[in-house]
Amino acid sequence: MSTAYEDVPFSELLHHPAATARRLDAVRALRLRRRDADDLALIRADQLERDSTVVDFTARLLAGLVRTENTAALRQVLPDALPWSVFLPEDDIEAMLGELVDTARGAAALENLAPIALLLAQWRHSADIYADPTLHALLTREPEGDLGPVPVPVPEAGTAE
Repeated sequence: MSTAYEDVPFSELLHHPAATARRLDAVRALRLRRRDADDLALIRADQLERDSTVVDFTARLLAGLVRTENTAALRQVLPDALPWSVFLPEDDIEAMLGELVDTARGAAALENLAPIALLLAQWRHSADIYADPTLHALLTREPEGDLGPVPVPVPEAGTAE
C-alpha cells in the first residue's frame, strides 16, 4: 500500500461499487467525498481491527506509564506528540495527562475514538489561549462593575424543584 487514503466521489461508490472497493487493494482507506454532508471513509474490516488493536495497546501503555508513576517519561515525549502542549502551564499538563489516560482507556474499551479527539481539541483550544497573551488577558480578567440583576431561574416543565 503506497498511500494512506485516496479521495473518491461518493457517487463512484454508488455507480461502481466493486471497482471502487477493489481500490482498497492499493490504499489503506477511501475517503468518500459528499457534496451536502460530511465525508465518509471506506476501510477493510481487518484494517479497522488492526487499528483498534493499536489504539487499545496505546491506551493501555499510556495508562501503565501513569499508573507506575512514570509521568516523567510521558512529560518528556508530550511535546513530540502534541507540540502545542508547550504553551500549557504545568498544572494543566498534569490535568491533561490524567484526563487523557482515563479517556483513552474508556474510548479503547468502547472502540470509539471520538472522546479522545474531543479531549485533545479542548486542550488545544486552551493552549491557543495561553499562547496569545492578549486573548489570555481578555478571557481571565475580572469583569468591571456590577453586571446587573440575575433573573430567578424558571423550572422546566416536568421537573421538580
